[in-house]
Amino acid sequence: MNILHLIAQALVLAAGMFWQVGWSLVLGFLLSGIIQAVVSKERMQKALGRDGTREIALATAYGAASSSCSYAAAALSKTLFKKGAALIPSLAFLFASTNLVIELGVILYLLMGWQFTVGEWIGGVLLVVIMTLLVKATYPTQLVEQARQHVAEAMGHEHGDETVEGATLWDKLRNPRTPILVAQNFAMDWSMLWKDLLAGFLIAGVLGVFVPNGVWKTLFLSHATGWERLLGNALIGPLIAVISFVCSIGNVPLAAILWVSGISFGGVLAFLYADLIVLPLLDVYRRYYGLKMALYIGAVFYVTMVTAAVVMDLIFTSIHLVPMPNTQLRSELTLFSFNYTFVLNIVFAAITAWLWWQNRRNPMEHGSHVMSGHKMRPM
Repeated sequence: MNILHLIAQALVLAAGMFWQVGWSLVLGFLLSGIIQAVVSKERMQKALGRDGTREIALATAYGAASSSCSYAAAALSKTLFKKGAALIPSLAFLFASTNLVIELGVILYLLMGWQFTVGEWIGGVLLVVIMTLLVKATYPTQLVEQARQHVAEAMGHEHGDETVEGATLWDKLRNPRTPILVAQNFAMDWSMLWKDLLAGFLIAGVLGVFVPNGVWKTLFLSHATGWERLLGNALIGPLIAVISFVCSIGNVPLAAILWVSGISFGGVLAFLYADLIVLPLLDVYRRYYGLKMALYIGAVFYVTMVTAAVVMDLIFTSIHLVPMPNTQLRSELTLFSFNYTFVLNIVFAAITAWLWWQNRRNPMEHGSHVMSGHKMRPM
């Protein structure tokens, strides 16, 4: 009976995590669908087609204004890359959309303190800078060309390149064809990723319930001091993230649990930054861009995240801004209440139902999308 009780607790914790991020998942895939429907390849190439400072800054701003979920951000970044954006702006968009968004900062503030919000936002800019330097120093020209070909084949040519007509953005949004294309793109992205999402939430719930605090304290070198603990936690944080959580808002509850369990400030930040290299998401990169490019992205991201976490830990420790953990956090994560999250989840659940209804009425033509060598079936 005890094991059944623990399993029930893990499921409740997983459900609580999903409840916190559900609306942002829908928002991210909705934005991805809109971009695919209204932004032409030529326009995207013109705006983000170079790896210059202006393009990187613009992609970072786009990311900060978009979804906060790493899976949805990956779909958006794929769309940008497919439409002609250069590699560095596409990756900068990923970091910004999972580290610089307002809702993520709000949740960090509520669960862990304003220091983590500031660390996440400043660290998000630092991530883009470090990643840019790393990619420019190791730019894989051949891999980029192969990735463009792979994403075109994986996501299809005919429907995936269709955009609506219109002289202005408002004209395109008013086009009767727009909601149909948005719904089809929305359904396609969800059909690719729902299994990865489900697995991620369940893993997070299991780790949060079944792993004792003593194990975490040993793993996080709680009794070590100085550079040993600083570097050790920064290196370990992303590795735990690889196997444990779902997306940038969904990882906040587990990050808070790790914070209570003894991980350092920089280790928590490294864990938070690493939502872009969880195992299911690395597999998404493989599907989008091919195995070699997925491995390159994973390696660059890991080095970037560890470096940024170390720098932020040194800064916050030196100015005495590292907060104390909230020991009552586990019980708070499983409380469901009527708040803004409840309202947003209801609103976006209605939007999801409407998009699925649109897609059911106007399914993709058979074979218009190809994914991993298999034709997509009409939804």
